Amino acid sequence: MNVLGVNAYHADVSAVLLVDGELVAAVEEERFRRIKHVAGFPTESVRACLRMAGVEGGDIHHVAISRNPRAHAWRKGLFALTHRPSAGLLTNRAANYRRVEAIPQTLAEVLDLPAGARGPFVHWVEHHPAHLASAFFVSPYEEAAVCAIDGFGDFVSTSRAHGVGTSLDVVDRTFFPHSLGLLYLAVTQHLGFTSFGDEFKVMGLAPYGAPEFKRQLSKIITLGRGGRFELDLSYFTHWSGGAPMTWDDGAPTLGRVFTPKLEQILGPARQPDQMLTERHDAIAASIQAVFEDTMFHILNALHDQVPAAALCLAGGCAMNSVANGKIREQTPFQQVFVQPAAADNGTALGAAFWVWHQVLKRPRSFVMKHALLGPEFDETDVNWAMSERAGDLARASCKTRRLGDSHSLCEFVADRLAAGQVVGWFQGRMEWGARALGNRSILADPRRDDMRDIINTKIKFRERFRPFAPSVLEEARNQYFVDATPDPFMMQVRPIFSEKQPVIPAVTHVDGSGRLQTVNVDSNPLYWELIRAFERRTGVPMLLNTSFNENEPIVHRPEEALDCFLRTGMDVLVMGTTVVTKPD
Repeated sequence: MNVLGVNAYHADVSAVLLVDGELVAAVEEERFRRIKHVAGFPTESVRACLRMAGVEGGDIHHVAISRNPRAHAWRKGLFALTHRPSAGLLTNRAANYRRVEAIPQTLAEVLDLPAGARGPFVHWVEHHPAHLASAFFVSPYEEAAVCAIDGFGDFVSTSRAHGVGTSLDVVDRTFFPHSLGLLYLAVTQHLGFTSFGDEFKVMGLAPYGAPEFKRQLSKIITLGRGGRFELDLSYFTHWSGGAPMTWDDGAPTLGRVFTPKLEQILGPARQPDQMLTERHDAIAASIQAVFEDTMFHILNALHDQVPAAALCLAGGCAMNSVANGKIREQTPFQQVFVQPAAADNGTALGAAFWVWHQVLKRPRSFVMKHALLGPEFDETDVNWAMSERAGDLARASCKTRRLGDSHSLCEFVADRLAAGQVVGWFQGRMEWGARALGNRSILADPRRDDMRDIINTKIKFRERFRPFAPSVLEEARNQYFVDATPDPFMMQVRPIFSEKQPVIPAVTHVDGSGRLQTVNVDSNPLYWELIRAFERRTGVPMLLNTSFNENEPIVHRPEEALDCFLRTGMDVLVMGTTVVTKPD
């Protein structure tokens, strides 16, 4: 039984494929289209899933779409009558719904079904149940409290549920126009980060400031009984039609979601080209503090309703790894699971598992232990890419060699890393989700106090305040991180022991924390072996790990890895067993 999950006509469009309840492929369209957070229909992702599973379009039995335009129709109608949103907002929403409802026709073309052929059963799975399912049904827990917090989807911004076995029972929801994600977005835009998905920049900036504006921002959101909350809508435009949204083919766009009233309490909005000041640092710290207070308010109320030990978390707000790392201290939950594509990309995953368990009534058999679920490339693909760029490699005086076994490869690369060189590491199947987790990564020595500046200025060309993550051997995590649990998906920030911070300055953020990824020998043996080889040389069982890209989606093909390597200051490129080095 083959179930295809699709997130379409939203941000971060994606596709996944289940074969007999096992997740065999998961990929985001941005990796093919080379447009961050690309919207539209995930044509190439669907085709890639079929290729990875070795099936054809006619072999797909069920398709799960993580949208249901008809959900909460009476609430939408009542809102339109009582709030009278602009005609532009209503027209924009109607156009999006028409595209979503035309998905069956689009699917027939993408699946290459013959004219008149009976297609797969199409299931419309509401956005938030898809989020909830993406968190619980791939978790290791038989029972858990489940929460999804995001901007909006199908008129809902927050949902809470109780997961037991193959059932998910929603216990509460927060509806449009109230949204914690929208509050964080408004301040993100005010701080001059105006591209879709820029909220993570504010999270990285927050530790540089003190929450001097927390009192002002707290007045914008009112916390109520039972984990509920409401926005003061006079500070926002999204509900009245003043913030146009585009989910068509291409880059998603969002208009300005805050009114001039926000500038009255925070000061003038920063332009994207203006320098950051201490005021901006303080605003970032303040919104992060208000976000955490609200998130823990929601989660503590959820525990009152569902007093489980484990929490499964999803939605765009679940990408806030700083808050995630504090859940066990700030709530009664003692186990936390966040899968690596917790944002809208993950709704394709959740929709597929929702159909598998809730519609088809099949038992659970899959636990997500790693995120290596995308396409992979063999030596033939690498050789072809190398031959296409042979002239460029020669002009850059690059040398190429092949190291045929994993031991030789890891020993060579560990030597280069310990010598302070920066390595592009391209191996195996591409990661699912926003994080590079050791297969499409740029790696470096975490002991170098200048390494963050080197990578930011020579390779990534990004803001100075953004931290880099440590990949640490799972068995060594508690040597460096306070009370750290295994986290293969890099979704929680934990404090680094004070005595260890000077040892690994390149991955220690300004507040003494690190967004760690634990590396398990069974889940990614080659990456584990490389870190272990580095430990034998340095005594440090970790590497600095950042995504293999430069202001673009993470590289997908060998050609993109080569291009990024040649145009940046990386010293070494490793693709499979092929090693390319620049002159010393």
